[in-house]
Amino acid sequence: MKRVRLLPIAAIAAATALALAGCSTGGTATGSQGDELEGLTGQIGAKDFSEQFVLAHITTELLKAHGADVEANTKLVGSANVRQALENDEFLGYWEYTGTSWITYNGNTAPVQGAEEQFEATKEADAAKDIAWLDPAPLNNTYAFAIREDKAEELGVEKLSDIADLPADEQTFCIESEFSTRDDGWPGLKEAYGIDVPDANVALLDTGVIYTATEKGDDCNFGEVFQTDGRIPALGLTVLEDDEEFFPVYQGAFTLKQETLDEYPAIADIIAEISPMLTTEVMQELNSLVDVDGEDPQDVAIDWLTEEGLI
Repeated sequence: MKRVRLLPIAAIAAATALALAGCSTGGTATGSQGDELEGLTGQIGAKDFSEQFVLAHITTELLKAHGADVEANTKLVGSANVRQALENDEFLGYWEYTGTSWITYNGNTAPVQGAEEQFEATKEADAAKDIAWLDPAPLNNTYAFAIREDKAEELGVEKLSDIADLPADEQTFCIESEFSTRDDGWPGLKEAYGIDVPDANVALLDTGVIYTATEKGDDCNFGEVFQTDGRIPALGLTVLEDDEEFFPVYQGAFTLKQETLDEYPAIADIIAEISPMLTTEVMQELNSLVDVDGEDPQDVAIDWLTEEGLI
């Protein structure tokens, strides 16, 4: 059931006053928080999973509140397609992760140690391609592998390096198709941790299905997950320690063309209102509302922005 949140009386009064003011004012309508972005149009992109949907809607609603005429586009599949849409000016901007850009788009084979160092290296690399990175959020949506809590205890596994010592029939994995070919995904992970299993031990599933499949344990013991996903605690899964530090930091930040930022520099200040608030824990909570409670990503975004007084 969709939760109903009650706004304070003062907030309702303020919203009513603003609505009345909008009805009685002629000329071009502006956002509820200002008109710094009046004239800015376009689409805010997203990759094909819930966190990206929520972030796209948060950004869309926030920019609209400052006068922009934008909408969220959550229809593309695959990181490369979303990045290409930005480069081709089909998207105004979208939230990207440092590890993805560093490894996948910029062709590096090893991560930079440290979140700040990884961000600065990625920002510099993409600047050469006319893509700007705004100040990042604290969230780290890195890849991880999870297993059912009871199964982890049964097998005695706590870290990824424990897997290679298990019997072959226990080394079963659920991964998504994109992860299966990425340098920072399955090929590199197998090499880093000495995992040598036949293809029959690996099930390729959609991102959302991996969590329930891992919880059931029929298709696999170990499921590829994202660190910020709210289904990890909800389904009683245990994340294994990446003790070889194979996975890069996947810190999230809003990316856009430099020319767009030059024309509308206020975008950076507006996004800076939300970036520090988007921690790994906050994203787990927001993601859980979508993936566990079944709420609509746009509703989750609007509710959160409203509760934080940002729209």
